[in-house]
Amino acid sequence: MAEFLLHIGNRNYSSWSLRGWLACRLAGIDFDEHIIPLDLASTAKNIAAVSPNQRVPCLFHNDIVVWDSLAIAEYLAELNLDVAMWPKDQAARAMARSMAAEMHSSYMGIRNRCPMDMRGKVDPIQMPDDVARDVARLDAAWSNARAKFGAGGPYLFGEWSLADCFFAPAVSRCRTYGLPLSDVSAAYVKAVLAHPDVSWWAARGAEETWTIPHEDASEQKF
Repeated sequence: MAEFLLHIGNRNYSSWSLRGWLACRLAGIDFDEHIIPLDLASTAKNIAAVSPNQRVPCLFHNDIVVWDSLAIAEYLAELNLDVAMWPKDQAARAMARSMAAEMHSSYMGIRNRCPMDMRGKVDPIQMPDDVARDVARLDAAWSNARAKFGAGGPYLFGEWSLADCFFAPAVSRCRTYGLPLSDVSAAYVKAVLAHPDVSWWAARGAEETWTIPHEDASEQKF
């Protein structure tokens, strides 16, 4: 039995679970995981039994319980000071934290209208204004980070960091819904999707049998 236990939702759909799981992988900890299927009659009860805020992910570390993906990320960064989970450069680290916090609290157009569906893919269609604004902001934020701090690798701040973990679900949505991006951001999307941890998660999500119905396919969730 591992020292850590991470409670998550379906891999295909649970964007916040993906963030927490990627943070655990980045930290290099040995952890077990417990999947709680979403959108079932038993889901709320099962999550409430393990998570104080009745949401996933939720991390158990011995007698310590940490809920919310941002808290999990910071807790693991604090425990693993020898692992560079945030960028080492102070200015880059400040931007990375700001971007992760913005992702945590904003982009409601993309979140509400483009739910994560890692095995899905739809034809691009005309975006409503709230999604278009979010896509423009994503593109600007990604391009800015890459221009200022991305010289050391293909990710936002060069090397893989918690900032990339937090944007991985948005990257997945860009692929699923064919959201238009600049060349710089499109290259970043490809790099994140090719990351071993992201590709492993996506492959396991594709194997899941659970499905969550969305709007009629003709609406393409917009």
